[in-house]
Amino acid sequence: MKKKYLIVGAGFSGTVLANQLCKNIDCTIEIWDERNHIAGNCHTHRDEQTDIMVHEYGPHIFNTDKKEIWDFVNSFVEFKPYVHRVKAMSNGKIYSLPVNLHTINQLFGKSFTPAQAKQFLETLADKTIEEPQNFEEQALRFIGKELYYAFFYGYTKKQWGCEPTELPASILKRIPVRFNYDDNYHNNIYTGIPVDGYTALIEKLISDPNIHVTLNKKFDSADDVSGYDHVFYTGPIDAYFNYKYGRLGYRTVTFEKQYADGDFQGVTQMNYCDADVPYTRIAEPKHFTYWEQHDKTVYFKEFSKETEPTDIPYYPKRLANDKELLIKYRTDAEMLQKVSFLGRLATYRYMDMHHVIGEALHYSQTFLQAISANNTPPVFPNIEN
Repeated sequence: MKKKYLIVGAGFSGTVLANQLCKNIDCTIEIWDERNHIAGNCHTHRDEQTDIMVHEYGPHIFNTDKKEIWDFVNSFVEFKPYVHRVKAMSNGKIYSLPVNLHTINQLFGKSFTPAQAKQFLETLADKTIEEPQNFEEQALRFIGKELYYAFFYGYTKKQWGCEPTELPASILKRIPVRFNYDDNYHNNIYTGIPVDGYTALIEKLISDPNIHVTLNKKFDSADDVSGYDHVFYTGPIDAYFNYKYGRLGYRTVTFEKQYADGDFQGVTQMNYCDADVPYTRIAEPKHFTYWEQHDKTVYFKEFSKETEPTDIPYYPKRLANDKELLIKYRTDAEMLQKVSFLGRLATYRYMDMHHVIGEALHYSQTFLQAISANNTPPVFPNIEN
């Protein structure tokens, strides 16, 4: 008998899963999304005034070190190579990010070789901090005060809405410092931008006639879903349970859209590291599509804030209290029948696009193997740490 599945959410998790299920078994799939468009936070569209392809919810650069994921997305749409180079405004001067040999030489007025720069930073590091207890101590332990206050302190304070001393050291697992002149923001070998935007990629993923999408439809756990063989939920896990234990902490972002003639800042992304500048960065999307020509430009100032009930959640805070709530929600989820939770919101993790796609591909195979063997599919794709 033909299976019938419901997927809540038309972002990458839900649409990759839908694509793989329809490809491998006889089924029909309904996708519900509460927004008026598909593709979630990766939604792209042409700006009406400039015809520039804009990233509605902030810059998204596809990058991965896994050839199979790169080949997967390229099998649906054309990607053009793209190197993301970020600049930083700090104390009235512009530097390259991530912090590299040029950044170090510029900040300190030196002309160090790689070995000299590495040795110099070791003299700046605060060796009195043996076991960093927070974000600030972690940074000071490895790079010292000058680099920390120039590039990390103000930006981090704005992004997370608190002093860096209140953030766990684990957020800064490694200090992104390079002792060469490489200013490619990403380390992954495969990086690119879809020529026609991410929404076009999502459209191709769900082009199978057995996949039906309903927009402006908000899921409620009280909805009668008895007519489906399985439900895959990719929304916020706390929302699924109507926040019965409380809301998980997120930071969100808002955007201020502005226009200019020609080229506004000469780069896709400019970070503003000073704490007294209210926005964290400015993105100018015309630089993503370097193969296009536009007389005018559109740019977005990005502001970080605490997530309120009507906001779109972006970055999970994952503080101690959040993790306690998450365990409660996951415990309740494990007790459900024929419901699985997938994606960054449903698992409450920060995930880049390639992580989301890779996990959805892997989970779809796990699910297919389970039903083929008449076993119960896993509720989650991950084990919470």
